[in-house]
Amino acid sequence: MITRILAAVVLALGISLSAFVFISEKNGGPFPLSFGLDLAGGTHLIYKADTSELSEFERKESLISLREVIERRTNLFGVAEPLVQVEESSFVAETREDRLIVELPGVTNLSEAVRIIGETPLLDFRIENPDAAFDAVEEDRYMSVGLTGRFINSAELTFASGGGGISNDPIVLVNFNNEGADLFEEITRDNVGKQLAIFLDGAVISAPVVREAIAGGTAQISGGFTPEEARDLVRDLNFGALPVPIELISTQSIGPSLGKAILQDGAIAGAFGLMLIMIFMIIWYRLPGVIASVALLFYIALMLLVMKLVPVTLTAAGIAGLILSFGMAVDANVLIFERMKEELKAGKGVRDAVREGFARAWLPIRDGNISSLIAAIILFWFGTSIIEGFALVFALGVLLSMFSAITVTRLVLLAIAPKEAGKVSRALFGSGIKL
Repeated sequence: MITRILAAVVLALGISLSAFVFISEKNGGPFPLSFGLDLAGGTHLIYKADTSELSEFERKESLISLREVIERRTNLFGVAEPLVQVEESSFVAETREDRLIVELPGVTNLSEAVRIIGETPLLDFRIENPDAAFDAVEEDRYMSVGLTGRFINSAELTFASGGGGISNDPIVLVNFNNEGADLFEEITRDNVGKQLAIFLDGAVISAPVVREAIAGGTAQISGGFTPEEARDLVRDLNFGALPVPIELISTQSIGPSLGKAILQDGAIAGAFGLMLIMIFMIIWYRLPGVIASVALLFYIALMLLVMKLVPVTLTAAGIAGLILSFGMAVDANVLIFERMKEELKAGKGVRDAVREGFARAWLPIRDGNISSLIAAIILFWFGTSIIEGFALVFALGVLLSMFSAITVTRLVLLAIAPKEAGKVSRALFGSGIKL
């Protein structure tokens, strides 16, 4: 009785999950599926990051900081589910080139997308070069000291007080993180009497003379700003100054109509794949095949629910991984049912055959799914964004399919299985098994 109650609860839960997934996706309901660039349309940008002047450790740290900065910047402008990732050259490549890949779903205005990324300033501090020629260009008169925007913690706007307490020129106060504060103090201590120029996007905006070592991790930038310019600078610094220069080398715009066509084709392919799997299972295994098909529908509802709630951004490659997982979701049932047939041939009752079939099939199911998970992890770890989407959906499918195939199917089979073998006809399980 308890088993039948639990089976009824599971079936009711599956129906509820299916209803929730349908309602939440219809007419802009809560928790909609998140679609990637190839399905929603948008803009794909590739930047080249100039890390030639950095050590290996600084290069890796700067690339991580660069990705975080651009992520904050795209989120600031309300871009839905932006994807920002760093692509490093292979260690066997003749020349090293680090790239930043930015995908902005829903942003089809290419110039606007470039503006969103390009407005983030490159800020760095450079000390006066005593060996530079008197008539050297501005950039050659200063040397890099390794203090860049990646060490900035926050920025704020204040105003210099003139006579009588009247506010005059705006000043931007830059607060460094702990590492930046120590570096700034060391630079000012070692270069008293020299100019410490502040460069923004390659242009000097302020070049104060260091009078003494400055502790506390706060620097002042005063370059004759207007209040509006100072506010913009504070905004940009708070939402990320670029730690290294970047150059736009490739752009691609994907229209929403193309993404919609891909989504429709993927949905049709998934529906056909699901239908063929269910037809095969029902024809070959009869009643257990029906139960396996119900468990498969439960799995799909559970999978879509997880993708909505996490959320997981669904791409065309992810749809392929989802469709592939349909077959993975029933392969455990195939192993279980074949073991059950062997137990039934040996003369065991249906309930005993169900229990024994699941017990004997567990080890190969476990090993097969572990090997699939290992493959998914490797693909996710070493793959590009397209491969990562496939690997993530596939890995989720493997985990959830184990639950649906083993828990749901076993529970329902035990709930409907008679206690005596003689009460079950040959047609119940098919394949010529006489019970």
